Amino acid sequence: MSAPATESAPQTERDQEVSASAAQARRFGKARVARSAALLEDYAELISDLLAEGGEARPVDIARRLGVSHVTVVKAVARLKREGLATARPYRGVFLTEAGLALAARVRARHRLVVDLLLAVGVAREDAESDAEGIEHHVSEGTLAAFARFVGRG
Repeated sequence: MSAPATESAPQTERDQEVSASAAQARRFGKARVARSAALLEDYAELISDLLAEGGEARPVDIARRLGVSHVTVVKAVARLKREGLATARPYRGVFLTEAGLALAARVRARHRLVVDLLLAVGVAREDAESDAEGIEHHVSEGTLAAFARFVGRG
């Protein structure tokens, strides 16, 4: 004799509240992680740009381009080094490791895709470039895939 089929009991109001709270906590957690990663991503992308433009990325140039202090750059570079994304040599500037170069390339591609989507929906270029600086760090891979399909890249 087989066991009777059981239907799952409908969620109580309290269960729904707990579930909604957990979902919200996951979303906020994801945003916190993205904000933390955004800093490293911006630095890696800028260092890559400076290396491509002039062959070196000096902390003073990074500070000027990001509009931050030299001390802020030194702290960020130390974090990049701890994460295995960069190396720095006295009097020679900052260099990206293979992992840092790969990160910079991924961030640049995400940025371009977000800009292209914003342009496709009618956002002015200057606004699209500015807005993409924040959006590129926070969108999921699924959302990026949808963006790519929308602009004809996927």
